[in-house]
Amino acid sequence: MPLPRVCVLASSNPGKLAEFNQLLSPLGLEARAQADFGVNDVDETGLTFVENALLKAREASRVSGLPALADDSGLAVDALQGRPGIHSARYAGEPKSDARNNAKLLEALAGVPAASRTARYWCVLVLMRHAEDPVPLIVQRSWDGIILDEPRGDGGFGYDPLFWLPDCAKTAAELSAEEKNRLSHRGRALRALIDAMTSDSLP
Repeated sequence: MPLPRVCVLASSNPGKLAEFNQLLSPLGLEARAQADFGVNDVDETGLTFVENALLKAREASRVSGLPALADDSGLAVDALQGRPGIHSARYAGEPKSDARNNAKLLEALAGVPAASRTARYWCVLVLMRHAEDPVPLIVQRSWDGIILDEPRGDGGFGYDPLFWLPDCAKTAAELSAEEKNRLSHRGRALRALIDAMTSDSLP
């Protein structure tokens, strides 16, 4: 399957756009913001990351006329039965706020011991070559960590300041962009997607 030179990223999150382009640029690929093509956010009515990613990719491709890349990702905390999950971006309600989401998560985990604060980031990526693509490419990857009881670090976005990585002795917010792209759920998912895009077995 030939790689598209340009695709529309079905997201309004500038942090995601920057991360994707850091990973795609060495391949000569560019992800453009959906706002450049007049694509609005869709209602994420799915019950899973996969369903929501498909909804976003299909709408972005339909409006832009380009291949569309959609990411649906979030944090699943074991002690909270997988919450905030698909509601990660709006965990504390509207308007979206990383600070309020993090505060709500800390409140929900108050009194939970460190050994029980395990969590993982999930990322599902969908590439639709056109809006009616019957075989969109779908990959998913996770990233394991532990939720701290206070934030650390100024990088990243979302829950990164609370997401402790024991093997690195850092939070995700303390990683360099290069480290995060190598280790993260999104970086690993995008590399898997690129592998799938270049597979000779694809139609």
